[in-house]
Amino acid sequence: MRTDFDPDAVGARGVYKLLTAVIVPRAIAWVVTRSADGVDNLAPHSFFTVASTDPPVVQFTSVGEKDSLRNAHDTGEFTVCLTPEPLLEHINATATDFPAHESEIDATGLTREPSSVIATPRIAESPVALECRLERTLEVGNCTLVLGRVVHIAVADDVLVDGRPDARRLAPLARLGGDEWSTLGEVVATPRIRYRDWPGHFSGESSSS
Repeated sequence: MRTDFDPDAVGARGVYKLLTAVIVPRAIAWVVTRSADGVDNLAPHSFFTVASTDPPVVQFTSVGEKDSLRNAHDTGEFTVCLTPEPLLEHINATATDFPAHESEIDATGLTREPSSVIATPRIAESPVALECRLERTLEVGNCTLVLGRVVHIAVADDVLVDGRPDARRLAPLARLGGDEWSTLGEVVATPRIRYRDWPGHFSGESSSS
C-alpha cells in the first residue's frame, strides 16, 4: 500500500515538507556572503550540490530572496564552508532570520578567516572552505539556483588522509525533514562493478567496511 499525494491539493508548503522529508540526507552549504554595505552574512542552505567539475562549479538554492542571494548578486562572490558535527548549535543558530544589517558571524561568536582569492571571508572553525565567484543564477519557480565557480579550496590538514579529505574526520552534518539533522553514521565502501566484471546475475548482496 502507498499513500498518494497530489501536489496541487497539498499546496506549496505541504510539498516543501514532503520533499525535504524524503530527499534525505541533504548536504549543507554554509554560505558566507558580504553585502554591498560590508556586512557579512552566514546562512545554511540544504539544497546544495556539485553542478560541474570542469570547470568546478557548486550550486545552492535560495528558497525565496534571501540575504545570501542578494549579496552574491551584489558582490559576485561567496564562500561555502563545511558544516561539521561539533558546530550543530552554531549552524542552526545561523538559520535565524537576523536583520540584514546584523552579522550572524558576530551574533554566534564564530571567527572570520581571510579568504585566499576573494574578499568574502571564511569561517575559521569550519574544516573546509570553497571560495566561489558567481557564475550565474537561474530562477525556477519560487527558488533561485545560485551557481558559483570554485576558485580556491582550503582544507584543514587534520582532516586529510593521504592528501584527501576523510569523511570520518570531516564529520559532516546533513539535513533531514522538519527540525531533524543527521550525522555521518556508518561509512560503507562498495566498489562499483565494471561491465567486464559483471557476473551475469545480481544477488543484491553488498560488502561493507
